[in-house]
Amino acid sequence: MLKIYNTLAREKQTFVPRVPGKVGMYVCGMTVYDFCHLGHARVMVVFDMVNRWLKASGLEVNYVRNITDIDDKIIKRANENGEEIGDLTQRFIDAMNEDSAMLGVLPPNVEPRATTHVDEMVRMIASLIDKGHAYQADNGDVFYSVNSFANYGQLSGKSLEDLRAGERVDVDTFKRDPMDFVLWKSVKPNEPSWDSPWGKGRPGWHIECSVMGACHLGKHFDIHGGGQDLQFPHHENEIAQSEAANDCTFVNYWMHNGFVRVDDEKMSKSLGNFFTIRDVLKKYDAEVVRFFILRAQYRSPLNYSDKHLDDAKQALTRLYTALRNYDVIAHVDTTLPSFQAFQNAMDDDFNTPEAMAVLFDLANQLNKTNDVALASQLKGLAGVLGLLERNPEEFMQAESKGGLQPDTIEGLIKARAEAKKDKNFPEADRIRQTLLAQGIVLEDTPQGTTWRNS
Repeated sequence: MLKIYNTLAREKQTFVPRVPGKVGMYVCGMTVYDFCHLGHARVMVVFDMVNRWLKASGLEVNYVRNITDIDDKIIKRANENGEEIGDLTQRFIDAMNEDSAMLGVLPPNVEPRATTHVDEMVRMIASLIDKGHAYQADNGDVFYSVNSFANYGQLSGKSLEDLRAGERVDVDTFKRDPMDFVLWKSVKPNEPSWDSPWGKGRPGWHIECSVMGACHLGKHFDIHGGGQDLQFPHHENEIAQSEAANDCTFVNYWMHNGFVRVDDEKMSKSLGNFFTIRDVLKKYDAEVVRFFILRAQYRSPLNYSDKHLDDAKQALTRLYTALRNYDVIAHVDTTLPSFQAFQNAMDDDFNTPEAMAVLFDLANQLNKTNDVALASQLKGLAGVLGLLERNPEEFMQAESKGGLQPDTIEGLIKARAEAKKDKNFPEADRIRQTLLAQGIVLEDTPQGTTWRNS
């Protein structure tokens, strides 16, 4: 039986769906003001893998991954660009969907946007005020009172006293307690706003997920996932406001994937080791990146480096090479020992490193025996992880693309910009088509032109 490490319980627990045969899973998605980075890629791929295995196990999954399309960073970026917020967010939603598709991530069943659920957020905030869990401050903002919720800190495993001593919290003289968090922000100049009983304003970040989860999965559902960085305060606050408003358990199993590190340092913009998915896909095939992410157990740190990506590329090539002489349809034979080993690994908290070891064992056996059934099994089990879904020759050709060097591409982009400046649009189009023929796609943005492999 499937066991999941439940962050709330701090142990692996046998997974028992609330409704037999069905699973409700909510994952915190992206705040769409910029291109997705490697941390986002890990969330996408990890919970896509979870979604795929739950379905392969015979469960009907309702997978919800939200989009935060209104918050401080979005407003700031739109103002900097002189761009409408809706135009900014849609542009980056489109980019996110492109990146996600490149990584072989299946679309969630529902992808709700925060801006389409503001009325429901207003109703939940009103309920929290009525029940004594929230208050409107003198500045017009509405805050959640953490002292009103006895179990605050259960997810992070800390008491309020520990959290007050150990966490950095915003100094806000309007709060009754430094740990209180905002549910509704009163309107400010040059910001979008909605009507509410407390005046015009907009929702805080934490209330968004509580409401979108309840709207699409119910007040009590099975799995809530996200990156480890969201455990506190975001998910802690979701529990507090949801359970206080709805008087029931919010989520049964909490899952958190580990951080992405770069050359053994935490990825951050301040360290200059921050990579977007598009940066990485300029250098590595998207399936190699997916393979690299799944090669690590989802709760462990993921250390990004060229060496590790090169190793992943070689390992994935080994699997494709084993299939090179076989034109087979993916099929999982549950009677073969390889299936039992694969199932045992995946049922042990989605242990993809062990599951991949099964794939390499199959590849080794296939190389020795030339058994077509093993080829079909290898392709079938790998497909459960979203791997080996291309023709081997197609993969080999993609990996052998020498193509243009980045400096050459950047030079052509500059030449195209000059042609456009001179209104020589035929020349600009010719450069674009030349690059496209080499597998390079240009994308024009307010910040300039970027490129990626097709």
